[in-house]
Order: sequence, then C-alpha cells, then structure tokens
Amino acid sequence: MLENEKIKLRALEPEDLDVVYQLENDTTLWSWSCTMAPYSRFELRQYILSDKDIYDTKQIRFIIEFKPEQKAIGMIDLYDFEPHHKRAAVSIIIDKAYRNKSLGGEAILLLCSYSFSFLKLHQLYAFIPVKNEPSKRLFLRSGFKENGLLYDWIQTIDGYEDVLIYSLIPNS
Repeated sequence: MLENEKIKLRALEPEDLDVVYQLENDTTLWSWSCTMAPYSRFELRQYILSDKDIYDTKQIRFIIEFKPEQKAIGMIDLYDFEPHHKRAAVSIIIDKAYRNKSLGGEAILLLCSYSFSFLKLHQLYAFIPVKNEPSKRLFLRSGFKENGLLYDWIQTIDGYEDVLIYSLIPNS
C-alpha cells in the first residue's frame, strides 16, 4: 500500500534530519506555505522523535524514498485531518533534483491508496497557489479536480496571491 517499484512512503527516521532540515528551510517555498522562520535542527529532531498518531496530532508525514538509491527525496503529508468528516489536506515537496520524473505523482497515488483504503477517508484536498503551475499539473494528473478559488489567501513578497482548492473523492 505504501510502496511501488520506484518509491516508498515511510515514517521519518532520525537519519532523515538533514533532508527534513533542507526541505523545511528552503526559503523559496515559504511564500506558498505558512512558514515564517527557519526551523532549528533541535526542533526538527524533536518532531522526528515525537509520537505521530494521526488521531492525536491531526497530521502525518511520510518520507518519500527513492528505492533504487535508498535515498529520501521528499516528504508528503496529510494534515488538517478531520476524522468526523473523513477528510484531510495533502502537501508534498520533492527535492529539486528529483522533480519532473513522475515520482511526485506516484507518491500522491500511494498516499491516496493509504488514505482511502486504510484510513477510510472520504476526501482529500490541496491548497495550491494560482502561480504554482507544476503543483497544479501534478494534482490534476493524480485525479484531483479544481473546486474553488480563495482570493488573496496567502501573502507573498509581491503582495497577496490567490489559492486554488483541489479535491479528490474516489468514484465521483
């Protein structure tokens, strides 16, 4: 359920600290997230070692591992988990060197399988800035549909930017 021939989604390990530190502190991505300041190695080490029960924390993060190299190449998250409504938001980040190789799409498909089969979720959704063309293409190719627009939703260096909502409901 959490792996195929090329990649696997796995729990964070202490050895992942460097890749998590690099990806979380990539300032080019901050305007598209809610990150306001860098994370310290200490904070990230504590997070990696913490209990990550999705029913307690309302989120779960997986490392995306490229199996041929046994290398962590990104992270994919379920967050804002709503057990009553059976939905969660999805976010993904892939190391620049591994982008445009269909690995992000494969990670999303694995996460969808886990979410709908194991967690029994009804719906997944993603917030994608209007200008983030690669993410829009990725989620559309993964079966998500554009559902709405949030005006001036995120603040960037250039002002406010609109965000699109994409969602996936199996068999809809």
